[in-house]
Amino acid sequence: MKSNKLKSVNRVVILLSGIALIAVLFTPIWKIQLDAPQYPEGLELNIYASKLGGNVDIINGLNHYIGMRTLHKEDFTELVVLPYIVVCYALLFIIVGIRNNKKMFRLSFFLFVAFGVIAMIDFWRWEYDYGHHLNPDAAIKVPGMAYQPPLIGFKQLLNFGAYSIPDIGGWVFIGVGIILFLVLLREFPFIRKTKLKTPLAVVVLFFATMFFSSCTVNPEPIVAGKDQCFYCKMTVTDLKFGSEIITKKGRILKFDDMHCLLEYIKSNPAEITQTKDIYVTDFLSNEHQFINIKNAFLLRSGELFKSPMSGNIAAFTKKEEAGKLELYKNVTALAWNDLLK
Repeated sequence: MKSNKLKSVNRVVILLSGIALIAVLFTPIWKIQLDAPQYPEGLELNIYASKLGGNVDIINGLNHYIGMRTLHKEDFTELVVLPYIVVCYALLFIIVGIRNNKKMFRLSFFLFVAFGVIAMIDFWRWEYDYGHHLNPDAAIKVPGMAYQPPLIGFKQLLNFGAYSIPDIGGWVFIGVGIILFLVLLREFPFIRKTKLKTPLAVVVLFFATMFFSSCTVNPEPIVAGKDQCFYCKMTVTDLKFGSEIITKKGRILKFDDMHCLLEYIKSNPAEITQTKDIYVTDFLSNEHQFINIKNAFLLRSGELFKSPMSGNIAAFTKKEEAGKLELYKNVTALAWNDLLK
Protein backbone atom coordinates (compact mmCIF):
# COMPACT_ATOMS: atom_id res chain seq x y z
CA MET A 1 0.00 0.00 0.00
CA LYS A 2 1.37 3.39 -1.04
CA SER A 3 2.09 5.80 1.77
CA ASN A 4 0.45 9.22 1.70
CA LYS A 5 3.09 10.60 4.06
CA LEU A 6 5.81 13.03 3.07
CA LYS A 7 9.49 12.38 3.65
CA SER A 8 10.73 14.01 6.84
CA VAL A 9 13.12 16.40 5.10
CA ASN A 10 10.47 17.46 2.58
CA ARG A 11 8.00 18.03 5.37
CA VAL A 12 10.39 20.43 7.11
CA VAL A 13 11.11 22.24 3.83
CA ILE A 14 7.38 22.77 3.21
CA LEU A 15 6.93 24.15 6.73
CA LEU A 16 9.84 26.57 6.28
CA SER A 17 8.48 27.63 2.88
CA GLY A 18 5.17 28.55 4.48
CA ILE A 19 6.97 30.59 7.13
CA ALA A 20 9.11 32.29 4.47
CA LEU A 21 6.00 33.52 2.64
CA ILE A 22 5.12 35.64 5.67
CA ALA A 23 8.11 37.86 4.78
CA VAL A 24 6.26 38.87 1.60
CA LEU A 25 3.86 40.91 3.75
CA PHE A 26 6.67 43.25 4.84
CA THR A 27 8.91 43.53 1.78
CA PRO A 28 8.31 44.97 -1.72
CA ILE A 29 7.22 42.33 -4.22
CA TRP A 30 8.05 44.20 -7.43
CA LYS A 31 9.87 47.34 -8.47
CA ILE A 32 9.81 49.53 -11.54
CA GLN A 33 12.82 51.82 -11.92
CA LEU A 34 12.82 54.88 -14.18
CA ASP A 35 16.00 56.51 -15.44
CA ALA A 36 16.31 59.72 -17.43
CA PRO A 37 18.93 62.46 -17.88
CA GLN A 38 16.92 64.85 -15.65
CA TYR A 39 16.77 62.18 -12.93
CA PRO A 40 20.32 60.75 -12.85
CA GLU A 41 19.67 59.17 -9.45
CA GLY A 42 16.60 57.41 -10.91
CA LEU A 43 13.02 57.05 -9.72
CA GLU A 44 11.55 53.90 -8.24
CA LEU A 45 8.06 52.51 -7.75
CA ASN A 46 7.90 49.76 -5.13
CA ILE A 47 4.86 47.49 -5.10
CA TYR A 48 4.11 45.84 -1.75
CA ALA A 49 1.36 43.37 -0.94
CA SER A 50 -0.72 46.17 0.62
CA LYS A 51 0.72 49.50 -0.55
CA LEU A 52 2.80 51.45 -3.05
CA GLY A 53 6.18 52.85 -2.09
CA GLY A 54 9.13 54.73 -3.55
CA ASN A 55 8.90 57.98 -5.53
CA VAL A 56 5.13 57.74 -6.03
CA ASP A 57 4.44 61.50 -5.84
CA ILE A 58 7.12 62.40 -8.40
CA ILE A 59 5.99 59.63 -10.76
CA ASN A 60 2.39 60.81 -10.43
CA GLY A 61 3.48 64.31 -11.39
CA LEU A 62 5.19 63.01 -14.52
CA ASN A 63 2.21 60.80 -15.36
CA HIS A 64 -0.06 63.84 -15.30
CA TYR A 65 1.86 65.50 -18.14
CA ILE A 66 1.56 62.51 -20.47
CA GLY A 67 -2.06 61.72 -19.58
CA MET A 68 -1.55 58.61 -17.45
CA ARG A 69 -3.74 58.15 -14.38
CA THR A 70 -2.04 58.82 -11.09
CA LEU A 71 -1.26 55.90 -8.80
CA HIS A 72 -3.14 55.53 -5.54
CA LYS A 73 -3.45 52.54 -3.25
CA GLU A 74 -7.24 52.95 -3.14
CA ASP A 75 -7.48 52.25 -6.89
CA PHE A 76 -6.08 48.73 -6.58
CA THR A 77 -8.31 45.96 -5.30
CA GLU A 78 -5.26 43.70 -5.48
CA LEU A 79 -3.61 45.62 -2.63
CA VAL A 80 -6.61 44.83 -0.44
CA VAL A 81 -6.89 41.10 -1.13
CA LEU A 82 -3.22 40.20 -1.74
CA PRO A 83 -2.18 40.22 1.95
CA TYR A 84 -4.97 37.75 2.73
CA ILE A 85 -3.93 35.52 -0.18
CA VAL A 86 -0.31 35.51 1.01
CA VAL A 87 -1.38 34.61 4.54
CA CYS A 88 -3.64 31.84 3.21
CA TYR A 89 -0.82 30.24 1.23
CA ALA A 90 1.60 30.61 4.14
CA LEU A 91 -0.87 28.89 6.47
CA LEU A 92 -1.71 26.28 3.83
CA PHE A 93 1.90 25.12 3.50
CA ILE A 94 2.38 25.19 7.27
CA ILE A 95 -0.73 23.02 7.68
CA VAL A 96 0.48 20.66 4.93
CA GLY A 97 3.76 20.24 6.80
CA ILE A 98 1.97 19.63 10.10
CA ARG A 99 -0.59 17.20 8.68
CA ASN A 100 2.09 15.45 6.62
CA ASN A 101 -0.24 14.78 3.69
CA LYS A 102 1.26 14.17 0.25
CA LYS A 103 -1.96 14.65 -1.75
CA MET A 104 -2.70 17.88 0.07
CA PHE A 105 0.79 19.11 -0.76
CA ARG A 106 0.41 18.40 -4.49
CA LEU A 107 -2.90 20.25 -4.60
CA SER A 108 -1.43 23.16 -2.65
CA PHE A 109 1.57 23.38 -4.97
CA PHE A 110 -0.52 23.51 -8.15
CA LEU A 111 -2.83 26.12 -6.59
CA PHE A 112 0.27 28.17 -5.72
CA VAL A 113 1.58 27.96 -9.30
CA ALA A 114 -1.85 28.89 -10.67
CA PHE A 115 -1.91 31.92 -8.39
CA GLY A 116 1.51 33.00 -9.67
CA VAL A 117 0.37 32.76 -13.30
CA ILE A 118 -2.86 34.66 -12.60
CA ALA A 119 -0.94 37.33 -10.66
CA MET A 120 1.45 37.95 -13.58
CA ILE A 121 -1.44 38.15 -16.06
CA ASP A 122 -3.20 40.63 -13.78
CA PHE A 123 0.00 42.69 -13.45
CA TRP A 124 0.39 42.80 -17.24
CA ARG A 125 -3.27 43.84 -17.59
CA TRP A 126 -2.74 46.63 -15.06
CA GLU A 127 0.35 47.89 -16.91
CA TYR A 128 -1.48 47.77 -20.24
CA ASP A 129 -4.45 49.68 -18.86
CA TYR A 130 -2.31 52.44 -17.35
CA GLY A 131 -0.02 52.69 -20.35
CA HIS A 132 -2.69 52.82 -23.08
CA HIS A 133 -5.71 54.62 -21.61
CA LEU A 134 -4.42 58.18 -21.67
CA ASN A 135 -6.09 61.53 -21.07
CA PRO A 136 -6.65 63.12 -24.52
CA ASP A 137 -6.16 66.56 -22.97
CA ALA A 138 -2.68 65.80 -21.65
CA ALA A 139 0.00 68.47 -22.01
CA ILE A 140 2.34 66.07 -23.84
CA LYS A 141 0.82 64.00 -26.63
CA VAL A 142 2.81 61.74 -28.96
CA PRO A 143 0.61 60.18 -31.67
CA GLY A 144 0.61 56.39 -31.44
CA MET A 145 2.71 56.39 -28.27
CA ALA A 146 1.81 54.13 -25.34
CA TYR A 147 3.54 54.07 -21.97
CA GLN A 148 3.11 50.48 -20.84
CA PRO A 149 6.09 49.47 -18.67
CA PRO A 150 7.70 46.08 -19.35
CA LEU A 151 6.37 43.10 -17.45
CA ILE A 152 9.97 42.14 -16.76
CA GLY A 153 13.19 43.60 -18.17
CA PHE A 154 13.85 46.94 -19.86
CA LYS A 155 11.86 49.20 -22.16
CA GLN A 156 12.52 52.71 -23.48
CA LEU A 157 9.60 55.13 -22.96
CA LEU A 158 10.42 58.48 -24.59
CA ASN A 159 13.48 59.74 -22.69
CA PHE A 160 12.84 57.40 -19.76
CA GLY A 161 14.25 53.93 -19.43
CA ALA A 162 11.85 51.67 -17.51
CA TYR A 163 13.28 48.63 -15.77
CA SER A 164 10.88 46.12 -14.18
CA ILE A 165 12.03 43.24 -11.98
CA PRO A 166 10.97 41.30 -8.86
CA ASP A 167 11.98 42.82 -5.53
CA ILE A 168 12.72 40.98 -2.28
CA GLY A 169 9.18 39.68 -1.79
CA GLY A 170 8.96 38.60 -5.43
CA TRP A 171 12.19 36.65 -5.14
CA VAL A 172 10.81 34.96 -2.01
CA PHE A 173 7.79 33.87 -4.06
CA ILE A 174 10.01 32.57 -6.87
CA GLY A 175 12.39 30.86 -4.45
CA VAL A 176 9.53 29.13 -2.60
CA GLY A 177 8.08 27.99 -5.93
CA ILE A 178 11.39 26.47 -7.04
CA ILE A 179 11.98 24.76 -3.69
CA LEU A 180 8.47 23.29 -3.61
CA PHE A 181 8.91 22.10 -7.19
CA LEU A 182 12.03 20.22 -6.07
CA VAL A 183 10.03 18.68 -3.22
CA LEU A 184 7.38 17.63 -5.74
CA LEU A 185 10.07 15.92 -7.84
CA ARG A 186 11.35 14.02 -4.82
CA GLU A 187 7.86 12.87 -3.89
CA PHE A 188 6.73 11.94 -7.41
CA PRO A 189 6.44 8.14 -7.71
CA PHE A 190 8.36 7.88 -10.99
CA ILE A 191 11.30 9.79 -9.55
CA ARG A 192 11.31 7.60 -6.44
CA LYS A 193 11.03 4.27 -8.29
CA THR A 194 13.80 5.01 -10.74
CA LYS A 195 15.92 6.48 -7.93
CA LEU A 196 16.57 9.50 -10.16
CA LYS A 197 17.89 12.27 -7.98
CA THR A 198 18.25 15.84 -9.20
CA PRO A 199 20.68 17.78 -7.01
CA LEU A 200 19.25 21.02 -5.68
CA ALA A 201 22.15 23.06 -7.03
CA VAL A 202 21.66 21.73 -10.57
CA VAL A 203 17.95 22.58 -10.66
CA VAL A 204 18.47 26.02 -9.11
CA LEU A 205 21.25 26.69 -11.62
CA PHE A 206 18.92 25.68 -14.45
CA PHE A 207 16.21 28.11 -13.34
CA ALA A 208 18.74 30.88 -12.75
CA THR A 209 20.26 30.34 -16.20
CA MET A 210 16.83 30.41 -17.83
CA PHE A 211 15.91 33.63 -16.04
CA PHE A 212 19.10 35.55 -16.64
CA SER A 213 19.36 34.43 -20.27
CA SER A 214 15.84 35.77 -20.82
CA CYS A 215 16.96 39.09 -19.33
CA THR A 216 20.14 39.34 -21.40
CA VAL A 217 20.25 42.57 -23.36
CA ASN A 218 22.15 42.72 -26.65
CA PRO A 219 23.12 45.86 -28.56
CA GLU A 220 20.40 47.26 -30.81
CA PRO A 221 21.03 48.29 -34.42
CA ILE A 222 21.40 52.05 -34.79
CA VAL A 223 19.05 53.43 -37.43
CA ALA A 224 20.49 56.29 -39.50
CA GLY A 225 18.12 59.23 -39.90
CA LYS A 226 15.93 58.07 -37.00
CA ASP A 227 17.95 57.43 -33.83
CA GLN A 228 19.40 60.34 -31.89
CA CYS A 229 22.70 60.52 -30.07
CA PHE A 230 22.00 60.28 -26.34
CA TYR A 231 24.61 62.96 -25.56
CA CYS A 232 24.45 65.61 -28.28
CA LYS A 233 20.85 64.87 -29.40
CA MET A 234 21.89 65.00 -33.07
CA THR A 235 20.28 62.55 -35.48
CA VAL A 236 22.66 59.72 -36.38
CA THR A 237 23.88 60.05 -39.99
CA ASP A 238 27.01 57.88 -40.23
CA LEU A 239 26.75 54.35 -38.81
CA LYS A 240 30.50 53.67 -39.06
CA PHE A 241 31.15 55.62 -35.85
CA GLY A 242 28.15 54.55 -33.77
CA SER A 243 28.50 53.20 -30.24
CA GLU A 244 26.25 52.03 -27.40
CA ILE A 245 26.29 51.73 -23.64
CA ILE A 246 24.25 48.93 -22.07
CA THR A 247 23.62 49.57 -18.39
CA LYS A 248 23.31 46.92 -15.70
CA LYS A 249 19.58 47.58 -15.73
CA GLY A 250 19.39 46.75 -19.44
CA ARG A 251 19.04 50.32 -20.69
CA ILE A 252 20.63 51.07 -24.09
CA LEU A 253 22.19 54.49 -24.75
CA LYS A 254 23.10 55.19 -28.38
CA PHE A 255 25.81 57.61 -29.57
CA ASP A 256 26.72 58.87 -33.04
CA ASP A 257 30.40 59.39 -32.24
CA MET A 258 32.83 57.96 -29.70
CA HIS A 259 33.57 61.55 -28.74
CA CYS A 260 29.99 61.83 -27.43
CA LEU A 261 30.23 58.52 -25.61
CA LEU A 262 33.42 59.61 -23.86
CA GLU A 263 32.04 63.03 -22.97
CA TYR A 264 28.93 61.43 -21.52
CA ILE A 265 31.01 59.09 -19.35
CA LYS A 266 33.30 61.91 -18.20
CA SER A 267 30.38 64.17 -17.33
CA ASN A 268 28.68 61.30 -15.44
CA PRO A 269 31.47 59.58 -13.46
CA ALA A 270 29.01 57.32 -11.67
CA GLU A 271 27.74 56.01 -15.03
CA ILE A 272 30.76 53.78 -15.59
CA THR A 273 29.92 51.87 -12.39
CA GLN A 274 26.42 51.23 -13.76
CA THR A 275 27.69 50.12 -17.17
CA LYS A 276 27.43 46.47 -18.13
CA ASP A 277 28.90 46.64 -21.64
CA ILE A 278 30.07 49.18 -24.20
CA TYR A 279 29.90 48.41 -27.91
CA VAL A 280 31.40 50.23 -30.89
CA THR A 281 30.72 49.77 -34.59
CA ASP A 282 33.25 47.95 -36.76
CA PHE A 283 34.45 50.63 -39.19
CA LEU A 284 35.04 48.12 -42.00
CA SER A 285 31.79 46.15 -41.61
CA ASN A 286 29.12 46.79 -44.23
CA GLU A 287 26.53 45.40 -41.79
CA HIS A 288 27.76 47.81 -39.08
CA GLN A 289 28.48 44.99 -36.67
CA PHE A 290 29.16 45.81 -33.04
CA ILE A 291 32.37 45.00 -31.18
CA ASN A 292 32.67 44.91 -27.42
CA ILE A 293 34.99 47.76 -26.52
CA LYS A 294 37.21 45.32 -24.62
CA ASN A 295 37.94 43.48 -27.88
CA ALA A 296 38.14 46.46 -30.23
CA PHE A 297 41.25 47.95 -31.80
CA LEU A 298 40.98 51.75 -31.93
CA LEU A 299 42.64 54.26 -34.24
CA ARG A 300 42.37 58.04 -34.41
CA SER A 301 43.02 60.08 -37.54
CA GLY A 302 41.61 63.43 -38.64
CA GLU A 303 42.45 62.57 -42.23
CA LEU A 304 41.22 58.97 -42.60
CA PHE A 305 38.22 59.11 -40.26
CA LYS A 306 35.79 62.04 -40.41
CA SER A 307 33.28 61.31 -37.67
CA PRO A 308 30.11 63.41 -37.08
CA MET A 309 31.35 65.17 -33.92
CA SER A 310 35.04 65.22 -34.85
CA GLY A 311 36.10 62.48 -32.48
CA ASN A 312 37.66 60.82 -35.55
CA ILE A 313 38.05 57.47 -33.77
CA ALA A 314 37.39 54.24 -35.67
CA ALA A 315 37.07 50.72 -34.24
CA PHE A 316 38.23 47.46 -35.81
CA THR A 317 37.58 43.81 -35.04
CA LYS A 318 40.97 42.49 -36.16
CA LYS A 319 44.37 43.75 -35.11
CA GLU A 320 45.72 43.10 -38.63
CA GLU A 321 43.12 45.43 -40.17
CA ALA A 322 43.94 48.20 -37.73
CA GLY A 323 47.66 47.57 -38.19
CA LYS A 324 47.53 48.23 -41.92
CA LEU A 325 45.91 51.64 -41.43
CA GLU A 326 48.21 52.47 -38.55
CA LEU A 327 51.06 52.69 -41.04
CA TYR A 328 49.50 55.81 -42.58
CA LYS A 329 50.68 59.25 -41.54
CA ASN A 330 49.02 60.89 -38.53
CA VAL A 331 47.25 57.72 -37.42
CA THR A 332 47.38 56.97 -33.69
CA ALA A 333 46.59 53.69 -31.99
CA LEU A 334 44.50 54.16 -28.85
CA ALA A 335 43.84 52.16 -25.71
CA TRP A 336 40.35 52.32 -24.23
CA ASN A 337 41.58 52.81 -20.67
CA ASP A 338 43.68 55.79 -21.77
CA LEU A 339 40.64 57.40 -23.39
CA LEU A 340 38.78 57.23 -20.09
CA LYS A 341 41.45 59.29 -18.29
